[in-house]
Amino acid sequence: MKIMRKIIKIDEKLCNGCGQCVPACAEGALEIIDGKARMIAEKYCDGLGACLGDCPAGALTIIEREADDFDEKAVEELLASAQKTERTTASPADHTTCCPSVGLQTFEAITPCQAANQPTMGINPGSALTHWPVKIRLVPPDAPFLKNADLLVAADCASVAYANFHGEFLKDHVVMAGCPKFDDVKSYIDKFTEIFKQGKLRSVSIVLMEVPCCAGLRSIIRKALQHSGADLAITETIISARGEVLRQGQMDL
Repeated sequence: MKIMRKIIKIDEKLCNGCGQCVPACAEGALEIIDGKARMIAEKYCDGLGACLGDCPAGALTIIEREADDFDEKAVEELLASAQKTERTTASPADHTTCCPSVGLQTFEAITPCQAANQPTMGINPGSALTHWPVKIRLVPPDAPFLKNADLLVAADCASVAYANFHGEFLKDHVVMAGCPKFDDVKSYIDKFTEIFKQGKLRSVSIVLMEVPCCAGLRSIIRKALQHSGADLAITETIISARGEVLRQGQMDL
């Protein structure tokens, strides 16, 4: 039923697709579609505007117009469906059954002897990766390599942009990589919340690109910390598109 009420308006010209508004909407009414924030359906938006402060571009406003009435029951069903989907896609057993390439693996570090027997090691010291998989959506919260780990949360593009990513960031760390613009932001928050709740991490650092959409990863980690109640300091590094370190330090929580 259409009624006059307050509802979110999205200015597509201002929206840069960063995705920070998505986790800010507790009702799950927003998604990034074709590089822009979109409202899934009017009935999911309560019109309270919790997402406004998370938009760096000022693309969100509250207006009053005729719209479908807010449906709390529909929101509950939407969130329940999203959680069910996440549990299904995040199950290691299911992924292993359909795709062996995502089975959990750990790798031994290269020994000095092995390095000495590889002539190219002086130029290319080899991979610092110690486990598989690395994608956020595929790593289960109880993965054994997360225990007592120094966790690196990296934007997908960072390892391509930064020449010495393995030597400076990945070495001695467990990595989880992803893109908040193209992946499920809510599932990211839920996964990191569970990881932080388990209290098995020694430290957390994040590596982001300078592009606006990467800021969504910072928002995801911040919200997961809030939901988990964990007391963790986060080190943040911002990389330019040309592969330079623009900023490094403690993330503002």
